[in-house]
Amino acid sequence: MAENIAPTRSNLLQRRDQVKLAIRGADLLKRKRDALVGEFFALVKSSLEARRELSRASRDAYFALFLANAWDGPEAVGSLALAEERTLEIGLKMENIFGVKVPQVQPPTFDDALPFSPVGAGASTLEAARQFRKLVEAITKVAATETRLRRIGEEIKKTNRRVNALEQLVIPGINYEIRSIRSVLDQRALEEVTTLKRIKAKLEAREKAG
Repeated sequence: MAENIAPTRSNLLQRRDQVKLAIRGADLLKRKRDALVGEFFALVKSSLEARRELSRASRDAYFALFLANAWDGPEAVGSLALAEERTLEIGLKMENIFGVKVPQVQPPTFDDALPFSPVGAGASTLEAARQFRKLVEAITKVAATETRLRRIGEEIKKTNRRVNALEQLVIPGINYEIRSIRSVLDQRALEEVTTLKRIKAKLEAREKAG
């Protein structure tokens, strides 16, 4: 029996309540883990698609840049690239998924207007600018999806550790205490019955002698 645990009926009832609570907690955690695993695999699919989209966007953007350099010249492309320089604002908010705070990244949005005058800019350079905007959106989408994937993956591991701790340590430990307390109480009950039988036998013997 665990140290400092008095073998009393009240402690037995307390341990029984504790093991029920631990079993219920483990069940809830397993449900949470299963739900997170489902969300994780759905995100894996989204992540793979985002990666494919990024690959396409990257290929299209650099091919468009190659054409722009070939048709309009590196100096013209470079000067317009400097005009395009600006700080992009990326939104971030927290989403609650099965009790887990997961960051949700909002990719930057671009309007149709270019930050420089298209007058004097070649068609190939304008197309390259549009393709690189798509590339930025694709990069942000990959980052957003994989950030969510990583956060949910970490929570799955954490939840699994808690389930294992309950099922492999806490619940068996409480059950051991329950068995130990019951063993002592049963032994005491047996001793009490034996004592009562002896007393009864002595009383009956006296009555017969009298």
